[in-house]
Amino acid sequence: MSFFTMEQHFDRYTEEDRWVWNTLFTRQLENLQDKACSEYLSCLKAMEPVLHPHDLPNLKVLNAFLAMRTGWQIEIVPGLIPVEKFFALLSQRKFCSSTWVRSRQQLDYLEEPDMFHDIFGHIPLLLNEDYRRFMEWFGVLGCAATTSERVIALQRLYWFTIEFGVMQEEGERKVYGAGLCSSFKEASRALQPEIPVVAYDRESVMQRPFRNDVVQETYVEIRSFRQMFESVEKILVKAV
Repeated sequence: MSFFTMEQHFDRYTEEDRWVWNTLFTRQLENLQDKACSEYLSCLKAMEPVLHPHDLPNLKVLNAFLAMRTGWQIEIVPGLIPVEKFFALLSQRKFCSSTWVRSRQQLDYLEEPDMFHDIFGHIPLLLNEDYRRFMEWFGVLGCAATTSERVIALQRLYWFTIEFGVMQEEGERKVYGAGLCSSFKEASRALQPEIPVVAYDRESVMQRPFRNDVVQETYVEIRSFRQMFESVEKILVKAV
């Protein structure tokens, strides 16, 4: 089942688009070397043949790589989509991405995610089995949500993990959330010792409000992607 029939018109990207992509990728790759979790960096390295700074990603090529390695695919979308469609796509092992690239003037701030956020931020960790299982089961939970309160609770869970999550790795705080991995400034800010961080607890996270128009005031820290996956697995097991 697919909700969209959009295509990436690779031949329409301009030299400025390629400059923006190269600039974002190159500086963020360097920026994350001491900030991102080792698994994100390892997965990004593994994707180097199809995801690199030298040109924008060809999503057909990227999908062929993902199909072989993960069973996931990228679904091209026009931008932000209704949450019920987002849940459904995740449950089908499809991750949403736009194909537009921010302008030179928008290098450090966007109101709506572009392809750099969607692909550089989100896609590498799909190579991690626990991470992608969390994403798929999260989508299943979303499809089963019957109240607006439940949908909001799941959106909070996604926000504080997949988008803006941090993790403890060998005694140090590291970033893994796509909103952090794709943001030059916030990736650094999230690791400052004065920034509040709370330990991951699924139910507490699902009750924690967030704002999407400011930088995060508090981050949620996991111990591992396995912990994150098992926390949603328990919900589904109870429902069976």
